[in-house]
Amino acid sequence: MPSFDEVLKEAGEFGRFQKRVFFLLCQTGVTFSFLFASVVFLGQTPGNYWCRIPGAAELSERCGWSLEEEQNFTVLPLRLGNGSSSGQCERLDIAWDASASCTSPLARYSNRSVGNLPVAACHDNWVYKQPHSSIVSEYNLVCANAWMLDLSQAILNLGFLAGAFTLGYAADRYGRILIYLLSCLGVGICGIIVAFAPNFTVFLIFRFLQGVFGKGTWMTCYVIVTEIVGSDQRIVGIVIQIFFTLGIMILPGIAYLVPTWQGIQLAISLPNFLFLLYYWFFICNTPALKTWEISETSLRASADPAPYFSPQITISNEEVSNPSFLDLVRTPQMRRNTLILMYAWFTSALIYQGLVMRLGIVGGNLYLDFFISGAVELPAALLILVTIDRIGRRLPFGISNIVAGIACLITAFLPEDIPWLKTTVATLGRLGITMAFEIVYLVNTELYPTTLRNFGVSLCSSLCDLGGIIAPFLLFRLAAIWLELPLIIFSILAVVCGVLVLLLPETKGISLPETVDDVERLSSHFGKCGKKRKHRDTNSYI
Repeated sequence: MPSFDEVLKEAGEFGRFQKRVFFLLCQTGVTFSFLFASVVFLGQTPGNYWCRIPGAAELSERCGWSLEEEQNFTVLPLRLGNGSSSGQCERLDIAWDASASCTSPLARYSNRSVGNLPVAACHDNWVYKQPHSSIVSEYNLVCANAWMLDLSQAILNLGFLAGAFTLGYAADRYGRILIYLLSCLGVGICGIIVAFAPNFTVFLIFRFLQGVFGKGTWMTCYVIVTEIVGSDQRIVGIVIQIFFTLGIMILPGIAYLVPTWQGIQLAISLPNFLFLLYYWFFICNTPALKTWEISETSLRASADPAPYFSPQITISNEEVSNPSFLDLVRTPQMRRNTLILMYAWFTSALIYQGLVMRLGIVGGNLYLDFFISGAVELPAALLILVTIDRIGRRLPFGISNIVAGIACLITAFLPEDIPWLKTTVATLGRLGITMAFEIVYLVNTELYPTTLRNFGVSLCSSLCDLGGIIAPFLLFRLAAIWLELPLIIFSILAVVCGVLVLLLPETKGISLPETVDDVERLSSHFGKCGKKRKHRDTNSYI
């Protein structure tokens, strides 16, 4: 019975149908990157805001004050009395009423010096120059409430985590395309509700759900693309990462042109509805179910292979009706692959996000800096495309992690008076970990059988979400002790990961495994230097 990859080799590994599906699904990488990084622009802290004194709004309206005049009457006395106060998280503990003077509202307190006026912490009633520019000003996520902004990103990552388990399982059980389309619909609907959330609680609930469905779109589209092409063309999975990077580069342009956070949220959510049109392009499903029936019609859709095959070819796979974690660790090779890949996902996400946030601490032009940080990732994808099909997956995977680790360690001990060198080495570390992050997607897909692939990728990539949740706490807590301490931790994690991934089997040029037995035999397919070994008696490849 021919395998699906054998069918593709005869039918065409990257025919018209595959190219069309590939191009369409790559657009998902752009929209997912919008969701992944949107908090940077949705959650910008307003540059100018202050805490309003009770009664100030009414007095300001009666006196016809501008916001600048109200700020001067409110904040200036506080600054004069307490030079360390900005007036953002505390206010004068007084109340203005109708008897207050428009020219000197503090005249009634003239018997006290400015420094003796009572001060109170601000709990609400903030005034923003641009009240709807971000969720920070919309929901007062400042001062004692600033941690809620971190919560909003943690909730999104929690949604990614939940989506990896629930929709990963559903895609294996009910089909990739169905779950992909439902996920696109869910991302769009939840994104609209997030944009018009009446309060922060509703915002969090639907941001979580948007994370669930967002992970479903990204995860299923990646698996579909890698499954519909032959083993020699599976490098196209790396190209999807380029579209993710393009999204990172486009996002600051959207945020620059759209002045409100609601507008940004709609701009990054509505395109998901366009993906529902893909239904009419998906003529045949991907190899996601337990049994595959490839009809003459569907094969013609891929590359007109009718001369090579009978009208119907049935390819049976080992049945896994309810995949679980035990299925991924039951056998030795599957267990080794799963544990190493889980660590690789965790490390890649932790270091990648940590380095991105560390660059953001420098300040400067947020829109330009964000664009440049995305552009740095393009050479990573190009290096992968040049090397991975020539020397394999394992060596670039290991070297990129080790290079990232060494670069982080060197950066930590470079003197501050050589900023160009420190920046250059840090960029090398960002390049290395980006390569590692992109390769782990491809390798993870190639090391699991068809019946467990989506579940396996979902489970392992869930460690990516865990790393994303931990990254900001690790970075900022350790940086408070010593600014470069996070880099040392990153370097240790990366080097260990680089060594571990060298223990994985090489998958270059190998058909996707269809059963657990195929995975267990995968390590014996290669001798030294990653070359296929021939069976002694049959002279055939084993």
